[in-house]
Amino acid sequence: MNLLPKSSKEFGSADYWEKFFQQRGRKAFEWYGTYLELCEVLHKYIKPKEKVLVIGCGNSELSEQLYDVGYQDIVNIDISEVVIKQMKERNASRRPHMSFLKMDMTQMEFPDAAFQVVLDKGTLDAVLTDEEEKTLRQVDRMLAEVGRVLQVGGRYLCISLAQAHILKKAVGHFSREGWMVRVHQVANSQDQVSEAEPRFSLPVFAFVMTKFRPVPGSALQIFELCTQEQGKPVRLESADRLAEAVQERQHYAWLCSQLRRKAGLGSVSLDLCNGDTGEPRYTLHVVDNPTVKPSRDNHFAIFIIPQGRETEWLFGMEEGRKQLAASAGFRRLVTVALHRGQQYDGMESIQAELSTRVMELAPVGMPPQQVPFLSVGGDIGVRTVQHQDHSVLSGDYVIEDVQGEDRRYFRRLIFLSNRNVVQSEARLLKDVSHRAQKKRKKDKKKQRPADISEDFPPAPGQSIDKNYLCCEHHKAMIAGLALLRNPELLLETPLALLVVGLGGGSLPLFVHDHFPKSRIDAVEIDPSMLEVATQWFGFSQSDRMKVHIADGLDYITSLAGGEARPHYDVIMFDVDSKDPALGMSCPPPAFVDQRFLQKVKNILSHDGIFILNLVCRDLGLKDSVLAGLKAAFPLLYVRRIEGEVNEILFCQLHPEQKLATSELLEMAQALERTLRKPGQGWDDTYVLSDMLKTVKIV
Repeated sequence: MNLLPKSSKEFGSADYWEKFFQQRGRKAFEWYGTYLELCEVLHKYIKPKEKVLVIGCGNSELSEQLYDVGYQDIVNIDISEVVIKQMKERNASRRPHMSFLKMDMTQMEFPDAAFQVVLDKGTLDAVLTDEEEKTLRQVDRMLAEVGRVLQVGGRYLCISLAQAHILKKAVGHFSREGWMVRVHQVANSQDQVSEAEPRFSLPVFAFVMTKFRPVPGSALQIFELCTQEQGKPVRLESADRLAEAVQERQHYAWLCSQLRRKAGLGSVSLDLCNGDTGEPRYTLHVVDNPTVKPSRDNHFAIFIIPQGRETEWLFGMEEGRKQLAASAGFRRLVTVALHRGQQYDGMESIQAELSTRVMELAPVGMPPQQVPFLSVGGDIGVRTVQHQDHSVLSGDYVIEDVQGEDRRYFRRLIFLSNRNVVQSEARLLKDVSHRAQKKRKKDKKKQRPADISEDFPPAPGQSIDKNYLCCEHHKAMIAGLALLRNPELLLETPLALLVVGLGGGSLPLFVHDHFPKSRIDAVEIDPSMLEVATQWFGFSQSDRMKVHIADGLDYITSLAGGEARPHYDVIMFDVDSKDPALGMSCPPPAFVDQRFLQKVKNILSHDGIFILNLVCRDLGLKDSVLAGLKAAFPLLYVRRIEGEVNEILFCQLHPEQKLATSELLEMAQALERTLRKPGQGWDDTYVLSDMLKTVKIV
């Protein structure tokens, strides 16, 4: 038997509801939940002695159950004569003080201010089926009648799915009347009512509209949202912001319902926010692994990513998370990244905070069990924010120290517009790392959100390990210097280098310190980055290294067009794009334009090398870039960085300079032997030949 209308417009028809209840019979129809699911919010906003009007009562048991627990001054109305007759017969003897009246709620027969509460469970949703003029006029009459029959201080309590057009109408109407508007998410509103009734993918809300006495000339409007996990309501600045907040809750609920019903939705991620500030607190990624055979203990697990390690390939990239889920052996793994600027009191506190919320993401059919929380050694990691600032060109950025896998500390530059990408990184010396760890243990109980540490000196240049390159693409770029031939002589060769893109300065600084005859021009468009590199990453200029604050495009164009044109032995591009919508984030497209590449060629020496860090997720665009580079530079080597999108391109002008892989490795080994000389300072974990093993010629 089909009890749903052919069109949503029929919900506003008296004939439809007459037929509905005739076919339905005496079985209660509980739209949007039972009394047990709604009682918490009902008892919060209705006092037992208050006079309550239930509009569109249907044959719901809600009024009866309210009556039975002490709410006995209840009047019920409905447009259906059939259902009113049924309800009178059902309650005549058991609930003699409760009345049922056939009445049109748009033309109620009660006197003004007759009730303290008007209760509506799904009726507004049934009437407001569209935004046609006729429907809106009917709803206006209904809401006007609600306002008329309520006393000052009374509440219109409307249980609704809060779809956008309904929220807009109800909130708009009552806020214009000067009423206080609160939207209250109903706890457990998505639980299955019964096997016979359908589950809603959207959560259920209660509109609580409180009638205030009109104040002439007052424009005060009050909008609040009360969610099921927060006891106190949050004040919002406008009706639009309230609608956005409700929409966010609905989207989350829909996502949870999809995840409960089926696996393999693809990449699913969401932010859980701090209820007091609205700032993101956790970022969750849901990873399904359907290849795992189900057993009682491998359905679901939560993996807490240590602070500061969320940018690593295993945790920060979709393919990495898939590998993590496969190695963990769970059918569904949820990775949880902790946000900078938030306070965390330890793993137990995080588990308690997340335990209820993450269960909403559990797969269907999971047996009752305690969900395991996993991490690396049970540690939530260490992140100390050293400095926060704003750049006109780069936006908000942060300097933070984090603890790495080997308990060493690393300093990072993060642009908050892309919070999971490390722009620059340097390793800190061990003595500084040790002091930071001691301070963390000492201050653990009084840690503050967005902790600005005073453990490091204001300009901690000496804390940087200048012999260590953190970024794999920087290591590969240095290894590419072996292509210059005669690597054993490079330390005595007066190399001229141009580096476009300073960042924290680790790349030009490494060249400066390890190639004592080198002369380096570094070009950086953002003056703030020179300050960052100098104050926080141990960078300094010298007679052999100068920084030019300029657009790299303009700088190279000026050099190529000058009369005294310089010729660089090495030109390096490590410059990112400020446009996140581009398929290529490094470099900006203008840097690989054919006309500009000709200018690069004009300032490159005959045997020189042009080294480019390419980050391009658009395969078609990448092929186009490679073809353009190949046209400008006949000899082109490519080195892919494992676990990252980065590819390092080594470009030379003359194809006869081509080297076989074995020759490349020999030259890299020769350069490394030279750089490892006593007193030179070298990181033993850095093997130059490893950087060139997988180089391919395009």
